[in-house]
Amino acid sequence: MLNKTLLPQTVAREIQTMIQSGVLKPGEKIQSQRELSEKFGVSRASLREALLTLETLGMVKTEAGRGTFVTAPAERAANMAPWRYSHSYSAFDVFQTRALLEGEIAKLAAGRLTQRQLDEMEQATETMESSWEKQDVISNVEADLQFHSTIVSACSNVMLQALYQTVRELITETQRQPIPITDPARMRKSIAEHRRVIEALRLNDGNLAKAEMEMHIRNTARCAGLDP
Repeated sequence: MLNKTLLPQTVAREIQTMIQSGVLKPGEKIQSQRELSEKFGVSRASLREALLTLETLGMVKTEAGRGTFVTAPAERAANMAPWRYSHSYSAFDVFQTRALLEGEIAKLAAGRLTQRQLDEMEQATETMESSWEKQDVISNVEADLQFHSTIVSACSNVMLQALYQTVRELITETQRQPIPITDPARMRKSIAEHRRVIEALRLNDGNLAKAEMEMHIRNTARCAGLDP
């Protein structure tokens, strides 16, 4: 049983492992939320969030009135989950806001990141690369989130930091949502874009960091079929 304080992301990783190891097979209906919450020793709310994460990443799909099913790899590549926040903002608006917000944050973080933070960003990018090769999409996304949050932590404008935290849930969903339709070539380009952002930040070149970050986010949006 998992510790009850573990985050939904940890539960999502456990279920991902069950899928990849064949414990849960393509097309198989997974246990009810009540059974899974008891199995992992977490709340229903944490379990629901874990399943929503896996659905966004294309590993499971929920059918109304029937339950949640494991998707086949070919099915994941052909579909992208519905945008979870359509009742509030479109994915296009969120990507557009990300480019504006994170571009400026990267600019204002230049010259403020420590060597340790820059090295951690390099490590996160390497983790993204290695986890993608193993199709550990949970770790891939977690490393991506770490990369971006490190830059935010160094931004000189605390109000922009607070604004980012306010919309973080929406932003992180745009980092997960394109994953099912991201091919290896695009992931390689995304990782290369991360490294260009790091290089601009190592050079303390705020304008270049902003340009590289905006390009990275817009390229990610195009992968999701959007052009903000």
